[in-house]
Amino acid sequence: MCGPPQVLADRPDGTVVRSGAIVAKAHAADTDREALAARTALAAAPQLTGILLPPLTAPGQSLTAPGHPEPSGAPQRSEPPERPAPAPRPVTLWPFGEPVDPTDPEAAPWAEAAVLLARLHRTEPPFRIPPMRGPAKAARAVARMRAALPGDPAVLPVLAGWRALPAWARGESPAPLRRAGFLCHGDLHLGQLVRHPAPDGPWLLIDVDDAGAGDPAWDLARPAAWYAAGLLAPEDWSACLDAYRSAGGPAVPAAGDPWPELDVPARALTVQTAALALAKCAAEQRDPDELEQLMIESCARIATLPSELAADHAS
Repeated sequence: MCGPPQVLADRPDGTVVRSGAIVAKAHAADTDREALAARTALAAAPQLTGILLPPLTAPGQSLTAPGHPEPSGAPQRSEPPERPAPAPRPVTLWPFGEPVDPTDPEAAPWAEAAVLLARLHRTEPPFRIPPMRGPAKAARAVARMRAALPGDPAVLPVLAGWRALPAWARGESPAPLRRAGFLCHGDLHLGQLVRHPAPDGPWLLIDVDDAGAGDPAWDLARPAAWYAAGLLAPEDWSACLDAYRSAGGPAVPAAGDPWPELDVPARALTVQTAALALAKCAAEQRDPDELEQLMIESCARIATLPSELAADHAS
């Protein structure tokens, strides 16, 4: 017997519910279903065994769930509603895996995550896949911040960091093509790793909603940004980078300075993180906490840094 269903996450982009050994994810109603099917099939592909957690849903398929119902306190309608019913949401099913323990930062598997990334980046896409959504998420985060805090001076440091990015990193011009064809995760952080079978199986990457073809440097951008902002300890960043290089990861040179490749993606992830933090603070009617404030201040700093690295990365 398994216990009652447990909500693991409930965000605008998806609701995740666990029931025993099964995890169901109801994706947003406006999800590109064709792209979702391709990404689900990617997680089931034999080439990705031991890298991505395979789905329980048939490859390339998803179930459907109703849209959000009326709030429980809403009055019952005796006639058809004037507005259309919420669109159904595609649902994918996954086996439960043991997540990273957030209370034990010293045991954070940065090296293991880096090795999985390197293996992912070295894998030839088994079929045509959509573009990685990583770069587009920064633009969406900035738009969300602007909508949440119109005219608020609190957004100015984040906008300054945003405007300091090259146009292609803001989605305003085509991205460089020289590194666009790698298989990427698109949203790497420690919450995207689980042990399966739980609790002692190997680490695997989960959540392929943003996976696709792109520049692998974007997958290293979040830990790089956290390191630059002082949120990730130097030894953890070194463990991540060294493990990635040792596993043959193509995002950075095998030796020497990694920042010519990581600079622009790390700046973009800094802006994205700060923008989402401000939008969340506005929704919760609170001030940024210490970690959120560090990312906002980092935006102000990167807006003043030289742009030579950005130019080199785009060349």
